[in-house]
Amino acid sequence: MLLCCVDYLKRNSKMKNNEQHIMPFIERLLDGAEVEWKPLGEVAELKRGTSITKKTSTEGKYPVISGGQQPAYYIDKFNREGETITVAGSGAYAGFVMYWNEPIFVSDAFSIKANEERILPRYIYHFLLNIQEKIHDLKAGGGVPHVYAKDVARFLIPIPCPTDTKKSLEIQRKLVEILDKFTELEAELEAELEAELDCRKRQYEYYRNKLLAFDMLNTPPGKLNNLTVKTLEEVAEIKRGRRLVRKDLSEKGRYAVFQNSMTPLGFYDKSNVGGDTTFIISAGAAGEIGYCSVNFWAADDIYYFIPITTICSKYLYHFLLTKQPTIKGQVRRASVPRLAKNAFAKIKIPIPPLSEQQRIVSILDKFDTLTSSISEGLPKEIELRRKQYEYYREQLLSFRH
Repeated sequence: MLLCCVDYLKRNSKMKNNEQHIMPFIERLLDGAEVEWKPLGEVAELKRGTSITKKTSTEGKYPVISGGQQPAYYIDKFNREGETITVAGSGAYAGFVMYWNEPIFVSDAFSIKANEERILPRYIYHFLLNIQEKIHDLKAGGGVPHVYAKDVARFLIPIPCPTDTKKSLEIQRKLVEILDKFTELEAELEAELEAELDCRKRQYEYYRNKLLAFDMLNTPPGKLNNLTVKTLEEVAEIKRGRRLVRKDLSEKGRYAVFQNSMTPLGFYDKSNVGGDTTFIISAGAAGEIGYCSVNFWAADDIYYFIPITTICSKYLYHFLLTKQPTIKGQVRRASVPRLAKNAFAKIKIPIPPLSEQQRIVSILDKFDTLTSSISEGLPKEIELRRKQYEYYREQLLSFRH
């Protein structure tokens, strides 16, 4: 029965059609038995961690579980062992659920230990994954957000066949086997898709470097195979953005504000740079090269380029990407990494005819779309696979409550 269910769902991706197959499977699994919804705190022990700091600890092999998505560090002692579920207690990731089957030290988090005579730890884990967003929604506190064990303990969890412990655990075990298999399959699919995405990126970089590999060594100044060669500052006016403070930003603003990252700092109701513009970040993510097709606001950690010769801005963007390792090598490492204008102003730019620039851009844009766009190609497929797994998990654990 387990293999039939998993194999069927592997072969089919239309979620609505699968619901009619999932529910009869659950009904056969229950075989007429009732399902009782119990507060999590009645079938498991939820216990706060113990405060500890890295400075006062001795390095060791046991992970310290705190407020993040990964162990904070490793020490020489543990305070939980066996199958343990942890929930991050505070910070940006407060409420994040993890499963462990090894000795751990629970610090800024709380642990959930199943009453294994009534409920399986992995069953609880999958149930909590199914309500992960609801747990995140419990965040409280004016400063640092917190999620408390007492609130999670109130969530109702379905207990199949509560009057027959042996049968109940067997049903839970079968559901856990299916969900574990789904998790494994989803991880395999993601790994394959991400490997393919990495391959596409490498392919893009290869073609980009080949298309833009003009041999500029030992050539007469200003000429390369009948192509004009100029420095970046000769082909474009290098302008620095203007500072904005956070209080000037607005969620209703029309224009993205770029500061020290490729992720917009926020939005503003004015722009200071037109669309079709290449830019480079000079602090924070210093050396990152970007291109924006629409108007935006460049803050003071952005240098942007206004072409003053016959050069396509998108061609300039793709060419500068080939020089990114060199540019990043000029970043001054400090508490805030910084890149000076003179680190890239003298980069030599080969300038083929405009029609050739446009041909190169057209080819590279197609590769860029396949590898980078969240709405096309493999990234979208990865997201769809995740949603498909989440859908199946929800259906298997719903019991039509």
